[in-house]
Amino acid sequence: MPQPPASQSGPEPASGAFETRAIHAGRDFVGETGAVTPPVWLTSTFEYGNPGGFDYTRSGNPNFRLLGRAVASLESAEFATVFASGVSAITAIVSGLKSGDTVVAEENIYGCTYRLFARVFAKFGVSIEYLDFTDPASLEKIAEHRPALVWIESPTNPNLKIIDIAAAAEAAHAAGAPLVVDNTFASSYLQRPLELGADLSLLSTTKYTNGHSDALGGAVCTNDPAWHERMIFAQKALGLQPAPFDCWLTLRGLKTEAIRMERHCANALRFAEFLENESPAETVRYPFLPSHPQHEIARRQMRGGSGIVTADFGFDLETTLRLVESLRYFPKAESLGGVESLCCHPASMTHASVPREQREKVGI
Repeated sequence: MPQPPASQSGPEPASGAFETRAIHAGRDFVGETGAVTPPVWLTSTFEYGNPGGFDYTRSGNPNFRLLGRAVASLESAEFATVFASGVSAITAIVSGLKSGDTVVAEENIYGCTYRLFARVFAKFGVSIEYLDFTDPASLEKIAEHRPALVWIESPTNPNLKIIDIAAAAEAAHAAGAPLVVDNTFASSYLQRPLELGADLSLLSTTKYTNGHSDALGGAVCTNDPAWHERMIFAQKALGLQPAPFDCWLTLRGLKTEAIRMERHCANALRFAEFLENESPAETVRYPFLPSHPQHEIARRQMRGGSGIVTADFGFDLETTLRLVESLRYFPKAESLGGVESLCCHPASMTHASVPREQREKVGI
């Protein structure tokens, strides 16, 4: 098996606490200056024969390497390939499928993932079958679809369903398919899917990894060299590479991921308890609330409940939007994971591209 080029991530010692690795992972590339903080390599091309093996930034850049190594370390992965966004990372994974292949996916997934499956990859002959992965009977049906790929999120977007990753991995592997886990809503600090049996862990590094709402990015982590080679190829061949400056910002941001996630979890739990006990909300979902349907699974595979709270007030659309727009400290905006609190109405925002029938089926 050919070795990954120098411009990509590679094995990084996984010793030390998460906080220690977040600070030191990737610091081996400092050039001749000895700079403690690496610079931004704002160049489109490189002179041939350089020690790093770089040639053209679409094929690799030192900032890609630094961020990839850091993310791999935090995910306890051998490899991580970084991309321009989370959607770019999704595209890279699915681009390896061929006409006639089937993806079995959790029925409640990110709206842009659904849109990619339904309106892009379906045109190339890739079919999608949706199942409720919280239902043990659904896991038994995976093999019936003969999938080339099994796709889940945990927690899911936006309903915060918790999927038993180890059980999903066992079912996927029994069907002869790799398991992809979108780990964006959890973060590398709270959950590491590869340790639970997943083959690929996907992140929108825009969110908790960067943590400051000022840079786009995505990453795919794996322990499989063959999958890593595919990700390198997709990054280069499809033009999915990130911007060096976004990588620099994200590497800076992830150094504080641990302390940020601790505060996200504490604030979200307190807010969820308030909504559940002292507000007119009909339903409140937060993985670390005892009332959450998969609370015990969340406790088993996550070290915290993350920073998202989902609530259903039972209002009509007009009243709901009036409530959202009346909030003082929660701007109405998509995304998550930054230092500011945001409020999102999924049906009209992140999941607007999902057909209404499908949204209502999964409770959006």
